[in-house]
Amino acid sequence: MKAKGKAFKYGDNVDTDVIIPARYLNTPDASELAGHCMEDIDDSFTARVQPGDILVAGRNFGCGSSREHAPLAIKESGIACVIAESFARIFYRNALNIALPILECPAAVRAISAADEVSVDLETGEIVNHTTGQTFRAEPFPPFMMELIAAGGLVAYLKGKKA
Repeated sequence: MKAKGKAFKYGDNVDTDVIIPARYLNTPDASELAGHCMEDIDDSFTARVQPGDILVAGRNFGCGSSREHAPLAIKESGIACVIAESFARIFYRNALNIALPILECPAAVRAISAADEVSVDLETGEIVNHTTGQTFRAEPFPPFMMELIAAGGLVAYLKGKKA
């Protein structure tokens, strides 16, 4: 599974209230959530993001409340993968549950700037910054996690196992 797009770069401790502000949590509509993704930290995000783009962030990305709305809004906005120095554990779990690929790679985070062209190969963990020519290696997902992502998340994966 590969992704290539423009990088959106944010700092440390981006919490779930910034990813999707609480005032929008009363809707179950993922596309409506995506329309407000990151607006309190970057009010132009939704106008600029394109399918396949990559979100890059510092330490403790997704801290705060345990809402699944945050990774859902990111995924629905078109972001193909999030690369961070580290993730809040509940965000990490929620992201994988809804099949939003995430990778921890501090070296890549430090070297990638906003608007750089970046590609990610989830099977190998290779991250390439095409703007600078640098290549980085994150820990790839094990095969069973790749199956979960390919299935569309935990619920879809489990439904497929029952068939």
